[in-house]
Amino acid sequence: MFHSVLRPGFRRIILVIFGCCLSICGTLLSAQTPAPPSPPQDAPAKPDSTTAPLPTPATGQNEEVSSQETPTTFKVRVNLVLVRVVVRDSQGKVVSNLKKEDFQLYDNRRLQSISSFSIETPETRTASAVASTTTAQDSSSSADAAGGKAVVLPQRFVSMVFDDVHLSMSDAVFVRDSATRFFGALVASDRVSLNTTSGQLTQDFTDDHEKLSKALLGILPRPVTGQGFHDCPDVGYYQADLIVNKSDVQALAVATEDALQCAFNGDTRMMAAAQSLAQAAADRAVSQGDNETQYAYRHLEDVVRRLANMPGQRVLVLVSPGFLSTTLQLEASNMVDRAVRSNIVINTIDARGLYPPDVGGDIADPPHDTFRTAGYKTTYRVAAQLAQEDVLAQLADGTGGNFYHNRNDVDEAMREAGAAPGISYLLGFSPQNLKIDGRFHALKVTLTSKEKYGIQARHGYFAPKTVADPAEATKQEMQEALFSQEEIRDLPVELQTQFFKKDEAQARLAVLTHFDLKSIHFQKVQGRNNDQLTILTGIFDENGNFVTGLSKIVDMKLLDTTYTRLSRSGFTVKTSFDVRPGTYLVRLVVRDAVGAQMAARNGAVVIPF
Repeated sequence: MFHSVLRPGFRRIILVIFGCCLSICGTLLSAQTPAPPSPPQDAPAKPDSTTAPLPTPATGQNEEVSSQETPTTFKVRVNLVLVRVVVRDSQGKVVSNLKKEDFQLYDNRRLQSISSFSIETPETRTASAVASTTTAQDSSSSADAAGGKAVVLPQRFVSMVFDDVHLSMSDAVFVRDSATRFFGALVASDRVSLNTTSGQLTQDFTDDHEKLSKALLGILPRPVTGQGFHDCPDVGYYQADLIVNKSDVQALAVATEDALQCAFNGDTRMMAAAQSLAQAAADRAVSQGDNETQYAYRHLEDVVRRLANMPGQRVLVLVSPGFLSTTLQLEASNMVDRAVRSNIVINTIDARGLYPPDVGGDIADPPHDTFRTAGYKTTYRVAAQLAQEDVLAQLADGTGGNFYHNRNDVDEAMREAGAAPGISYLLGFSPQNLKIDGRFHALKVTLTSKEKYGIQARHGYFAPKTVADPAEATKQEMQEALFSQEEIRDLPVELQTQFFKKDEAQARLAVLTHFDLKSIHFQKVQGRNNDQLTILTGIFDENGNFVTGLSKIVDMKLLDTTYTRLSRSGFTVKTSFDVRPGTYLVRLVVRDAVGAQMAARNGAVVIPF
């Protein structure tokens, strides 16, 4: 018995498909090809595809429909640029009564025409995420198949990253407790992962709050370098940076005085030796500090890379006491570029909360300063604590996120940073005369009113690059659609799914793509109506993990009689996959060659065990 699932109207679920492996696993037939034998239980899913009811292919050069295994060359096309905006008043509350005419959007300081505008709330996001599964054959639904549980598709992916490389024990306990309360603000369409900059804790995306709370217990300070050991002289990272990278004479003199006291008992005749000792200590401190910072960056990059592959809105929340970048400013800049390219918003939270300047150092590990240098060292410690915030502010500001600091309600900061805002506005515009040069375009959103509202929005996007290889151009064009966030409706495409259970362990899932031929552009060549469609289909599990996918090309050279007939009825392309029972998200992206138009649809199906 077949069960059919109508496509849901929820937001774009973006699939991460296998680059440009464009291949056809079946011949276009007028009827469905019989299903192959069921694979063993442990065998990987093997997709196959058929097309119906297109005309039966003829042999030779006069066939009306054919399959190809080579990539198609498309014209470069720039999709709609989407900018999600959150507006807050001076009290931090979300402003809810704005309209399209209240916004102005600038691309490289040039005012743009806002062509699309919508308002989103947690209710509308959840409603659009619930899969509709009523069939034409019966009234069964995914809720029935899942034992009364409605299918809610994941739309927002939040990576919580705790900087355990730089966290103190008191900070770790503080943020663990705050994060537990944050989970209560999540909705059914949210998925959360937990990670640390040491790489020693990884909880993949899930909506299981119990699993997330258990993973939080693993957040502990894990410094790369040893703590509690005082060198002679004791030179901190901030002071060492002044000495090594900025040639600060005073900072070196302070370190030299410390070395004179701790190594030579204040004997001024050993001043040269003390200075050499101070310089060596500064070199070690800079090397250790840079290594620790680079270590944190590397694991943060891994989280960004993983988050970039998730099919929905992407938010990274970095919880950290901050750290010094010294000469590693390029690392933070590259991180911002990667996040912007992947449409990731980075919100940062100062794990220290509301804190006074720590003039006396860590009470559990007090400094060993002499009376001659104590004042200078206190100045360096306070300056270092303030400078640690800079990198957090840079990551948030560069990606359109927020930096939460100087506040004790870290749990509320986590809710604002990780949970969906009460109301957000989605603005869209099409860049005019955009050069295909890969350059960064700065975006700015303002309000026409004079109220002093805070605006959170992405800060820019990258133009497509000029690609000499047509096959590579095709790949990049399709990937641009796959990594976007909204449904695209340039082409009249409808998505439907069916499944047939072979046994308790295997099922055949069919994805049906129905086209309305009247709205597809054809090119007349030698008396035939020509166009070429590239169809990408991807299957994800309920947490957004890619399961399997298939890419196919449909070449059409239709006679006028065939074109007239299909213009009345449309035609359907069928793609099938062997999967295990479970809840799946379906992502469909279609691209045509002649009109350079694109469509993207989302669906869901529950195959009961």
